[in-house]
Amino acid sequence: MFFLIIMYYGVIFAITIKQIYKKNSIKKKTTIKDIANVLNISAAAVSKALHNDPRISDKTKKAVKQVAENLNYQPNHLASALRSGKSKLVGVIVPRTNSNFFSSVIQNIEQVLNKEGYNIIITQSNESFKKECECIDTLLYTQVDGIIASMANQTTDLSYYEKIKSKGIPLILFDRGENDLNVDYIGIDDYNSSQIIVKHLIEQGCKRIAHIGGYKRTRIFNNRIKGYLDALKKHHLPLNEELLLECDLTIEDGREKMLQLLALKNRPDAVYVAGDYAALGALQVLNEQKINIPNEIALVGFGNEPFSSMVTPTITSIEQHSSEIGKQAALSFLDYSKKETITQTLTKKILDVALLVRASSDRKNS
Repeated sequence: MFFLIIMYYGVIFAITIKQIYKKNSIKKKTTIKDIANVLNISAAAVSKALHNDPRISDKTKKAVKQVAENLNYQPNHLASALRSGKSKLVGVIVPRTNSNFFSSVIQNIEQVLNKEGYNIIITQSNESFKKECECIDTLLYTQVDGIIASMANQTTDLSYYEKIKSKGIPLILFDRGENDLNVDYIGIDDYNSSQIIVKHLIEQGCKRIAHIGGYKRTRIFNNRIKGYLDALKKHHLPLNEELLLECDLTIEDGREKMLQLLALKNRPDAVYVAGDYAALGALQVLNEQKINIPNEIALVGFGNEPFSSMVTPTITSIEQHSSEIGKQAALSFLDYSKKETITQTLTKKILDVALLVRASSDRKNS
């Protein structure tokens, strides 16, 4: 009997401990009211203290911040945004983050906005229209004060971007964007970039210049193609459709398109690639095939990714001034943040580019 009693109370004790553990392990999120209860002051006073309101004494502010830290208090930005109409958050959408160009743009956007008390939420579309729409929905749900974006390659339907504008949220596009949206845009002169590249290759003695470009449906790549075609015409060089190829500009695409060009009966003597990653793929194929670069085939990339100056041979490329694009995009948003009403007008900021000549195209010094 004694043994059964011990067992009974042992079970009860075990259940009680389990319930206590379970209760403590599922801690509810600390609220302003919890802090107020500890200090025996109003929730309104806690809120003002957390926002550094001058009407609250330094002693109270210090006490509130200490209790908030002890209770692991995390501000509810969404609730704050609903109350004030300002979240102090800015959404950034990029096609991918594994690019030095986009990561540099993001870094400079953040540096400028942080100084003004804003934080950024970074999303990436992975060049997918569907994913881009999901990014926009997420940022709108988060009540961001503005969105700075570079469009995905797949994007042709602008309705989701129109939705941003319809909600009165400032929208700034960079690098890739569409004039039809009538929003601020920051980028480079893509058309003139192609003109500079073709002129450089002609000066190196090249006469049969191929172009591995992005898809025409994307404005920047369409402008690069137009610049390439007009430059050939200007310098009285023939246009061969077989020398103009379109792709997503990945390393794999660069390899595939380079092999396609090498399979031609009449090979090109120069290849201009509209992205450094695809240029790297093209370079790999040329090296594997033991083709002399630049004397047999000269190569030019686009974007000045860090690896372009590290590979052998180094790749001639266009510097896009990513840091300045990021700064200008952030400043465009801040201009809107100071206005009482958001009326978007098309303000284009087009930056000049620089061609960084390296071994892959420099025949005169090879």
